[in-house]
Amino acid sequence: MWHFIRPVLIRTNCYTLHNGHQLKAFDRTFMFRTFKTGTGKPKQGLSKIKIALIAAAAGITTGTVYSFFKTNQQKSALLNPVQGNTVTLLDELPNVKISKQVRYPTDSSGLKIILFQYTTCPFCCKVRAFLDYYGISYDLVEVDSVFRQQLKWTDYKKVPVVLVKIGDKYIQLNDSSMIISALTSHLNDKEVSLEEVSNYYPSMSYVDDDGKIRNEILNRYYLMFQRSIASESKNESLNQERKWRRWADEVLVHMLSPNVYRTTEEALQAFKWFSEIGEWDKNFNAVEELFVVYIGALAMWMIGKRLKKRHRLKDDVRLSLYEETNKWLKEVKKKGNQFHGGKNPDLADLAVFGVLNSIEGCNAFKDLLSNTSIDKWYSAMKEQISQQAGTPLLVHR
Repeated sequence: MWHFIRPVLIRTNCYTLHNGHQLKAFDRTFMFRTFKTGTGKPKQGLSKIKIALIAAAAGITTGTVYSFFKTNQQKSALLNPVQGNTVTLLDELPNVKISKQVRYPTDSSGLKIILFQYTTCPFCCKVRAFLDYYGISYDLVEVDSVFRQQLKWTDYKKVPVVLVKIGDKYIQLNDSSMIISALTSHLNDKEVSLEEVSNYYPSMSYVDDDGKIRNEILNRYYLMFQRSIASESKNESLNQERKWRRWADEVLVHMLSPNVYRTTEEALQAFKWFSEIGEWDKNFNAVEELFVVYIGALAMWMIGKRLKKRHRLKDDVRLSLYEETNKWLKEVKKKGNQFHGGKNPDLADLAVFGVLNSIEGCNAFKDLLSNTSIDKWYSAMKEQISQQAGTPLLVHR
């Protein structure tokens, strides 16, 4: 009886159930199994040449299997839990300059929030759109995108970062989608502390295709309700909301840089607008401002070229931007109302608006308005947000 060994890909589904929501993360593991084929003894009298060929084939197969296994170990997105508490609590507020205070007299959230941001970062714009729509007051800290000294107190060097005061401490929330989901979940049931809610979004480490270790926040598009969603239609609505929130992060946002920094002239125009709207002359010294504008524009022009290739955009990158925007408009039209959320915006509307709002003063956005019908939806969203039309305690009931 012959035996042979081959690798088998085992896909393990790890489920987390939370009041009617099934949250799922996938792991991949290679196992070696021994299989049997044929019966009886091998025929006698195999020539030495045949034996040598069989041995060579076995060696090549084993080497190929080993190489395949090792390559997938290095390049596959293998998820591994990060040990320890995923929530960071600070004993005191970092020594940073508050760039701006945004206050809403009708704010009933009870939250004291500090948002660390770049004014025109699409992910930061998403968080601001959420806070403004629901009329939640907050302080802003404008981060220098080159030197990032305003983030020297944390190992997490991306924006947005949100600090929320809890008692005499501050809880740190990272990742725009996780921030929005955690705050929404807490506002829907204030009896559950923000610290407890934040623990529903564990961080996982993985190795990307370049062999770099990265962190991923699981469940970041899920709202963690403490009570079950009553109807199937509401569940389906939440599923669609999650789908398009993810699309905003993983598709639409990748249209921006290649379009905004399409040429060196457009890149410089964009950075000058960033400087104006971000009030860099007030928040940074003159040398820092000039450095960020001119060096930043040049760097992003080069990065935009790489991102165009990485995300397989069309030669005319504007066409890719128009195509993806039209996908969103088609989805909104299917709903039969003004917004994806119906008569009122949902978190998907706010996410897409935030991404597009980040380039509002750029040539790419002007071309987008001229070549698609996004203006009607965008203007309606802008009006809703300016009026703080959302009610924090009635977000998804």
